[in-house]
Amino acid sequence: MSLLASVGRGTIQRAEYIGGLTIQFYRGAAAAWRANPLTGSRLRWASTIQHMAVVGVNALPVVCLIAACTGLIMALQGGAELRQLGAIQLVINLVAVSMTRELGPLITAIVVVGRSGSAFSAEIGTMVVTEEVDALRSMALDPIEFLLVPKYIAMLLMLPCLTIAANTAGILAGGIYIYFTLDMGFALYIRAMLEALLLRDIVSGLIKSIAFGTIIVHVGCYEGFHVTGGPVGVGRSTTAAVVKSIFLIILADLLFTAFFYFFWR
Repeated sequence: MSLLASVGRGTIQRAEYIGGLTIQFYRGAAAAWRANPLTGSRLRWASTIQHMAVVGVNALPVVCLIAACTGLIMALQGGAELRQLGAIQLVINLVAVSMTRELGPLITAIVVVGRSGSAFSAEIGTMVVTEEVDALRSMALDPIEFLLVPKYIAMLLMLPCLTIAANTAGILAGGIYIYFTLDMGFALYIRAMLEALLLRDIVSGLIKSIAFGTIIVHVGCYEGFHVTGGPVGVGRSTTAAVVKSIFLIILADLLFTAFFYFFWR
């Protein structure tokens, strides 16, 4: 195969993937709106609550632990450099702003991809292999509404909550460094942190978390719905869901950061 043919084939495949993902997003958003209790439509509340527990409650300890370690590492590294400039107190601003704007949403999303995004792909992929998805269609049940919507709603509700928890854990861990370095009490540290933060820092991070949650659910479910090759294909789709989700999360983070930098300062 020539280089031109290889590039063309790869471009077409990626365009088809983006198109399929976009169609699924539209169908999922429409089905989620139809599942609104105000419209009188049914929603699988038991499944949604179960996914909320798996995505949110069960992931809380590991998210907080990783975020706390990240906040402390950032304080240690930033403090080592700022100490040379005599601006060690700026570590508070560094940790608070970095966690709320960037690291909190990003760390949370990556952890949830590993825990839940892969699980979504494996679950739906197994149902495709065992023809359970075909059985749903034969009973006039939309797989998007039956399988994707509960996961989507659970993710949209829980990922911002996890992001807030990660922000809090990272900022409090940074306070440990400030306490032992500047002998600053936690009450004074919290007051200085609140003065350093702006509302747009917190809101921008929560907006990112909603976008990241959308990416995690739709990429995981899309890979699951398009499994081929039996059990081996389920493993491939799970790996692809994690890799593609992380790539798209990083790309979305770049785009949101650029937008906020140029248009919301």
